[in-house]
Amino acid sequence: MYVAVKGGERAIEASWRLLDKARRGDPAEPELTIAQIRQQMRLAVARVMTEGSVYDEELAALAIKQAAGDLVEAIFLLRAYRTTLPRFGYTVPIETGRMEVQRRISATFKDVPGGQLLGPTYDYTQRLLDFSLLADEPALESGDECASPRASLQAAANASDEQPTMYEASAAAMPRVVALLDAEGLIEQEQPSENAEAPVDLAVEPLLMPAERAVRLQNLARADEGFLLSMGYSTQRGYARNHPFAGEIRNGLVAVEMEIPELGIAVELGDIEVTECQMINQFSGTQKAPPSFTQGYGMAFGHSERKAMAMSLVDRALRAEELGEAVTAPAQDPEFVLYHSDNVEASGFVQHLKLPHYVDFQAELELVRRLRAAHAAAQQAREGEDTA
Repeated sequence: MYVAVKGGERAIEASWRLLDKARRGDPAEPELTIAQIRQQMRLAVARVMTEGSVYDEELAALAIKQAAGDLVEAIFLLRAYRTTLPRFGYTVPIETGRMEVQRRISATFKDVPGGQLLGPTYDYTQRLLDFSLLADEPALESGDECASPRASLQAAANASDEQPTMYEASAAAMPRVVALLDAEGLIEQEQPSENAEAPVDLAVEPLLMPAERAVRLQNLARADEGFLLSMGYSTQRGYARNHPFAGEIRNGLVAVEMEIPELGIAVELGDIEVTECQMINQFSGTQKAPPSFTQGYGMAFGHSERKAMAMSLVDRALRAEELGEAVTAPAQDPEFVLYHSDNVEASGFVQHLKLPHYVDFQAELELVRRLRAAHAAAQQAREGEDTA
């Protein structure tokens, strides 16, 4: 047994060396830097930060490099690192209404206060391969550093004569689109209860059912984007009684503040980039409540529109029971959605099948052999009876 273990250890160490070599690729090619990943793979960085539950662009870029571009593995790495960090407090809720917006659109109203800001998006591209990107890019100069989201926003504003006006407008007050419906009482009011308890922190406590909406939103924020996309798509295809409209999608910078007991005030710690989506859905009303619109909500780190939109669709579907709707589809089942949405847990459970299961399989093999022998004996007995 000792020899087998030592042999296994040597094989594993050799596998690590091969992994390092495979990750590096051809040594003749320049090595991909953390700064390049952070700046040029910003959408991948945003996903890893969101599902890894850590807002740190450098660490997310490091995880992507270490995982050789496997985003689920990178999320796993970042989440594992997160467990080593001490928790010294909670920040106050971010105020997205004061967001320094770099992109903001609404599919419900053409003319909205503050205007529609298209910003950086693939929505209006033709989805054709740009072969000019195959040309060699100039190497980064030694003085180049990763710019902050605010610096990147300012650089974009200074890039052309048209952009300053757009980005200057984004700093002005932009009331939410749902406020237009709220002024007529056409949309549900979402106000926190004064006596509501602090929501469970899923980073340190397990998910238990039934789960309040605050807990569900935490889970959905950490959930696999592909899973949420499929669940959200299913609601659009009729597997839930929802007819969604993208009320507002906004992306930009928000300030993060933390209350300091010794000072008695909230101190701004810095800015983070987030994407927020408010999805508007029809609601037929009840005997006590007149017909109105309801909301689904989604938020993710960085520029993550697809994740935020899918999250808002699933959030609204999971509110079916709360709103008195029949639960008939998978996306409306909290246990199904919440317990199967985490890609770290799902990946671990699926990939554990690669581990040795010799004893289990031998037991199954013996069972199948006995069953086949019994089947063959029974078959011969039936044939003997038929002959007689």
